[in-house]
Amino acid sequence: MLATLERIDPHSDRIDLLVTLVEHLRPSRRQPPAAAADAVRTLTQLLKGNPAHASALHSYLARLLDSRRHASLYTDIGILSNDGFVTELKRRLAYRFLPPALGDIYLSDAIDQVLYADTDYLWISAVPTPDWLALFDTVAAAKPAAHTAPADPGRTLLLGMLEAIRTLSCRVCALGLEPRLLRSHAEIEDFDSPFLMQNIEVNDYLDGYERLLADGAPPEDARHLLVMLDQCSAVIDKVRKNAATQGTSVALTYLLLALTQSIDRLRKLLFLVDLSGALPAAPTLDLAQKADEATPASEPPTSLRRAAAIALAEELIEAHNKKYAVREMVAANIDLLARNVTENASRTGEHYIADSRRELGGMFLSSAGAGVIVGFMALIKILMSSLRAAPLVEAFLFSMNYSLGFVLIHTLHFTIATKQPAMTASRIASGLSSKDGRTIDLDSMADLISKVFRTQCIAVLGNLATVLPVAYLIAFGWVSLTGKHLVSPEKAHHMLQDINPIGSPALFYAAIAGVCLFVAGLISGYYDNKALYTQMAQRVTQLRALRGLLGPERLQRLGLYLENNLGGLMGNFFFGILLGTIGTLGYLLGLPLDIRHVTFSAANFATAWVALDQRMSLELALTSIGGFLSIGIVNLVVSFALALWVALRARKVRFKQGIALIRTMGRRFLYAPIDFLIGPKHTPAGAIDSLSSRGST
Repeated sequence: MLATLERIDPHSDRIDLLVTLVEHLRPSRRQPPAAAADAVRTLTQLLKGNPAHASALHSYLARLLDSRRHASLYTDIGILSNDGFVTELKRRLAYRFLPPALGDIYLSDAIDQVLYADTDYLWISAVPTPDWLALFDTVAAAKPAAHTAPADPGRTLLLGMLEAIRTLSCRVCALGLEPRLLRSHAEIEDFDSPFLMQNIEVNDYLDGYERLLADGAPPEDARHLLVMLDQCSAVIDKVRKNAATQGTSVALTYLLLALTQSIDRLRKLLFLVDLSGALPAAPTLDLAQKADEATPASEPPTSLRRAAAIALAEELIEAHNKKYAVREMVAANIDLLARNVTENASRTGEHYIADSRRELGGMFLSSAGAGVIVGFMALIKILMSSLRAAPLVEAFLFSMNYSLGFVLIHTLHFTIATKQPAMTASRIASGLSSKDGRTIDLDSMADLISKVFRTQCIAVLGNLATVLPVAYLIAFGWVSLTGKHLVSPEKAHHMLQDINPIGSPALFYAAIAGVCLFVAGLISGYYDNKALYTQMAQRVTQLRALRGLLGPERLQRLGLYLENNLGGLMGNFFFGILLGTIGTLGYLLGLPLDIRHVTFSAANFATAWVALDQRMSLELALTSIGGFLSIGIVNLVVSFALALWVALRARKVRFKQGIALIRTMGRRFLYAPIDFLIGPKHTPAGAIDSLSSRGST
């Protein structure tokens, strides 16, 4: 480290010496990040003991800072570009493999050369704030080296931040007037846009700052500017809330995130350049601990400003190390979109939850109707498989059979039991969501889960209650009409082996079907969100050709139906495609991929039973029945677990009260087992409150 200090040339602005000096501070791979604090203290002591080295380093850093442009460091690092989500994603993917060329013009390029390791932000943040300030104060207090042009690093940094404030303000103004934002919050056009007004305020504030630097005239206070920024943030929050009912898109989500980041950076820079000491710190800056560590004996404004400078520097370095990270950008942008997709699935899930025995009876009839249709879908699939078509043709035929059948079931308001979990999981996650994550009403949540449990059990029973006899009657009727069985005995044994839970990968294939169910739930939520965001009903009613064909009233009803059911239709359609193509995809790739669905497995069992002339050993019958019941359980558990996980992630819920929730549900079962399993005849007022008081005692 001392040898590197001796090599520093105060007249040079080459970056390689600074790179070498930082390498002495950077811990090795075997050392923890906190080991960098000892290296920083060592460098500080060396500079204090060698004033000549401190002077040379002061002049060298001042010259280096003066030769680079600073504004882009504050306006680009840690803030999404204006290029849009897809362009930014492609840029990051390309730069991860081949980074861009670095020059000697911008300070951000210098940081890229000095802090080239992706983990540099870890050891930099691990160094205590007093150690960094002691190092910076030692360098700043050193006199410039002899025969060097005087340079003021503080003024250079200040001018760069002022330029960044102007650039960020113009960017906020432009983004705030984007058509997609105006469409989501049309009230902006009725009044003076806060995005436009903040730019006017920023220009006035910077003009006053220029007068201060020129002749010492004090600038106006920036508090009114912060009021404009608060109004901009309020508009962003309102647009995000409206997205729950109006839908959203990746482009709008990207725009809102870029606006939020730009406004937040504006607040931080304004706090750093403020001279009045009256501006509040940015809400995202946690300065209390850093201010206490940094300069506890100094005046509060100075202490907070020094702490804010350290916090912003660490934030910029972390963002710089992660500027080509793909996962973080995707995660930050899809949070709101995922929230609204699962929110739409949650609203759909309300239809899959029965509150009373009467509603459970309605769910049984609805699922029984679906079982009838599935029985005929199983027949069509068997006939299609007998064609022995080419693999891709067979996959297409299977997909259309599944897709059109599921769409018909949805159109007739019937229910496939395995479609419920992906919808009801989002409803449960919305019940678990709270502001602090600790104030969840466990009794209400247990009541909701018990409703979901018995509703899904009744739906499964409804599917099986009709699909088994319908498939049996179809197979028996086929023999009566044609004189031969629908499938051969060999095929029947193969069908039974396919649902064997022990001697075949049936449960693994059932898990794959559960994943398909989960994906179908996401697709449903996505298209429901899309229908709301694009105002599907209004767009359909504007089709003149259909208006002349159907008439205005029917066309309006069609538009409303599509807006309310587009998610269900598309989710069922794509679910059918997934079920119909997975097996063929596994065949083409040579991978063990296939699906097992409880209702189709039950239909195959009934068909095989007829093909074997009702001659089946008790062991084989019990194994087969246990097989399709096990397949149903795996279908439900996998799809429910995945949907609940995504819904909780989208709502940023960390639920840690699972044991307490299980105990609450256990009390409910012991207190009223019949009501827990088949639901109450009616829901009396105050029943939940009464049960809650019993649980608390």
